[in-house]
Amino acid sequence: MFERTERLLLRPGWAEDAPALQGAIADEGIVRNLAKVPWPYSLADAEAFLARDQTPSEPALLIFLRGGTAPELIGGIGFGRAPDGALEFGYWIARPHWGCGYATEAGRAVLKTARDSLRIGKLVAGHFLDNPASGRVLQKLGFRPTGKILPRFSAGRGEAVPSRLFDLELGEGETAQPARMAA
Repeated sequence: MFERTERLLLRPGWAEDAPALQGAIADEGIVRNLAKVPWPYSLADAEAFLARDQTPSEPALLIFLRGGTAPELIGGIGFGRAPDGALEFGYWIARPHWGCGYATEAGRAVLKTARDSLRIGKLVAGHFLDNPASGRVLQKLGFRPTGKILPRFSAGRGEAVPSRLFDLELGEGETAQPARMAA
């Protein structure tokens, strides 16, 4: 799966992306907000991630910023399985690119493909309570809070952390309108 937006290129990761991946995500401030990424994050971790088998219905894509002389790897986005087996949406953006709207832009493209091409009906997502910015991105993408806060293991932190859960019904037409998040 490949996607292009106004500013971004989203594509599967290749073995030669390992150094750029390691460089972009090897930041404790990023990894602590992810469930499955270890800290510290090494080149071997990047190589293993890029070499793993992928299911076509659960793509994991790298996010590249277009417009310069060469695309710059600035994040990752895709689908995987939540602890309960539900299909889960997730993303991360490299710290120098926080607050630029890239996660929302990439998310809209991936969710459109999930609905229109992959025929995914429902997704779940979550964010650690101490990362409210991620919750705002999920809201912009149409995810709705379920009202549940559960512990979720963070490999980067090495412990379970309270996580607010969301879900999204992907129906016909445009992605659902953003929901208001309960405090």
